[in-house]
Amino acid sequence: MALLQRLFQYTLDLFDPEPVPIAPARTKKARPKPSGKIAPKAVAPSISPSADLWQGGSDESAFRHPRASRELRLGETLVAYEFKRGKRRTIGFSVGPDGLAVSAPKWSPLYEVDAAVREKADWILKKLQESRQRQARLESARIEWKDGATLPFLGDSVTLVLDPSHAFAAVGAELKSAADAASVAPRLTLHLGLARQATQDQIRDAVQAWLMRQAKRIFAERLNHFAPQLGVHWQRLSLSNAGTRWGSAKSDGSIRLNWRLIHFKLSVIDYVVVHELSHLRVMDHSPRFWDTVRTVVPDYALLRSQLKDDGLPRWQ
Repeated sequence: MALLQRLFQYTLDLFDPEPVPIAPARTKKARPKPSGKIAPKAVAPSISPSADLWQGGSDESAFRHPRASRELRLGETLVAYEFKRGKRRTIGFSVGPDGLAVSAPKWSPLYEVDAAVREKADWILKKLQESRQRQARLESARIEWKDGATLPFLGDSVTLVLDPSHAFAAVGAELKSAADAASVAPRLTLHLGLARQATQDQIRDAVQAWLMRQAKRIFAERLNHFAPQLGVHWQRLSLSNAGTRWGSAKSDGSIRLNWRLIHFKLSVIDYVVVHELSHLRVMDHSPRFWDTVRTVVPDYALLRSQLKDDGLPRWQ
């Protein structure tokens, strides 16, 4: 039976139009560098794909998935997409950091797949462009771990200064309270007790330690501020580094908050704190839960959207 199915699929694909060969992205020929100038170092690849994989080199009118096996021209835009077959009933589309991926049932002929892609052209192009812009924002937010670098802190910025005369216990301008932090942050200079020759890893680790210390203190203060308003008691605070979750709460009063919330302004942090404290009253996301959040943070929907729209800095 399996052999007959494979023969049937081969027959279907045989009469489909041939896919356009996926041409490799064009690369510009390197020009000789003038003497006396240092060529920029190549940037090591990060977890997210580089923009070149998206754009097919410098071609702004193309989107290329790194594992593309088929391509179509949608209007003026060339889209090379990853194509897979699987156990499904309909043709599915997904747009992620790599580009467009299309999944189809085992028996869908290729001309139907291409027709479905063309039918969804407007949606596909919109999502691809949005993802490209997001990747560009993330790249522009990459932190250079060196003297004089800046990074977001409580919605503003902090400037790093390598200062061997400072002991790490007295790093930076210690914040007295979250309320003070909101006004101090724009003028904050963080003095790191590191040598001028410190490596990027040493600088990053020292900054992370300081940020986590600030995060735990400010988060605890905000928990103490909002818990009485909600009529709840929290028992323990721990920091997380989850990639997709800002916080969590358990019925025993344990609260976990992502330390990287410290990059956001205080009102956004307050929303997440209230969100988790509200779970101590309602352990789901029912309308009653959101009503609880609203009693303390009426504009929670706006603040929630800022968690998605305001990209975090790239640490790697």
